[in-house]
Amino acid sequence: MAAVNRDPRTVPHGTRNDALLAVVLAAAAVCAGLFIDDGRRPDALGWTLLLAAHVPIVWRRRRPLLVLAAMVVLIAPYHALDNNHAAPTLVAYVALYTVAVTGRPLRTVLTGAAVLSVSLTVMLTVNAHRALELLQTSGWIIAVLFCGIDVRYYRQYVASIVERAVRAERTREEEARRRVAEERLRIARDLHDLLAHSITLIGVQASVAAHVLATDPERLDREAVAKALDDISGTCRTARGELRTTLEVLREHGPQDTRGPLPGLDGLPDLVAAARLAGARVEQDLRIRTDPPPAVGAAAYRIVQEALTNAVRHAGPEPAVRLRLYDEPGALRVSVTDDGTGPVPGGNPGFGLVGMRERARSVGGTLDAGPRPDGGFEVTAALPLAVGEGTV
Repeated sequence: MAAVNRDPRTVPHGTRNDALLAVVLAAAAVCAGLFIDDGRRPDALGWTLLLAAHVPIVWRRRRPLLVLAAMVVLIAPYHALDNNHAAPTLVAYVALYTVAVTGRPLRTVLTGAAVLSVSLTVMLTVNAHRALELLQTSGWIIAVLFCGIDVRYYRQYVASIVERAVRAERTREEEARRRVAEERLRIARDLHDLLAHSITLIGVQASVAAHVLATDPERLDREAVAKALDDISGTCRTARGELRTTLEVLREHGPQDTRGPLPGLDGLPDLVAAARLAGARVEQDLRIRTDPPPAVGAAAYRIVQEALTNAVRHAGPEPAVRLRLYDEPGALRVSVTDDGTGPVPGGNPGFGLVGMRERARSVGGTLDAGPRPDGGFEVTAALPLAVGEGTV
């Protein structure tokens, strides 16, 4: 089956194999010329033409049409001399089969018609009765040609199956690489949102404690200091828990899609409380009638987290922040505005805005962020409530 499935032009050691085939066919032709009574026994010229007709078989894979033409040139005078007509039959069939299995069907049909025409013409000049017999047995020639065409189509079918299998394997590998890249990007966004938010809050709370200690050391407000330190401790515990969840996903040896629990909209009150502890005056307006898909809830949570972190970091002391979250037919709307000064022009933009836009795009939504005409900064996002399977 391997020999049938393989293209004869790409077989290793094809010339050597065809040389051995030519020797075997020549031996069979000699036996037929000696022992089969189908015309007179070849003389010296007949044996020369008969054996010479087997030599082109060595190159049948490279030039099948030229090999067949050379064989016709040698066999035609052999038959014209009324030598044993059965002797060159096998080598002629091999040449015809090679033409059929390596060429297009139209070329094969035209070649077969030409061979039959030449054979009948030669036989008519030798013996009209022989020509009639050749016409009656021409079905063998047609059968050989159609066998070659059938094998050619079968090889093309096998080659197409192999190509599809290779393409499918390559597609699976590309899909696996894409999933790994998306997972790495998701983890990078999670770590950025987590660390940026936590470190910003810790910095603000530490600044509050330092301010309390430096304002009037003799009248130390121990409760304010203790509260700031407790807030720092709580922020650290929260960050440590989320970081542990992320690292557990990285260490997971199970399926690729195994992920930690996604944050959701139920965590927004904690974000608002943390921003208020950091000095922001947050006004929230949450009007959500239906629970969004987990991926949309996680994207909204991370967008609000990053927007509040940016407000605490860049909007100045005690900024007024307004958080609006509401759903409408087909979409979840998120809006975070502040009245601060916004990021310093020309400064390092970081990855916050890029991460928020990626969060929105990951669920098929859009996000706009920029300064407000009347001052401050605004982040708005529209997240679809119908998320396709496999969205992160």
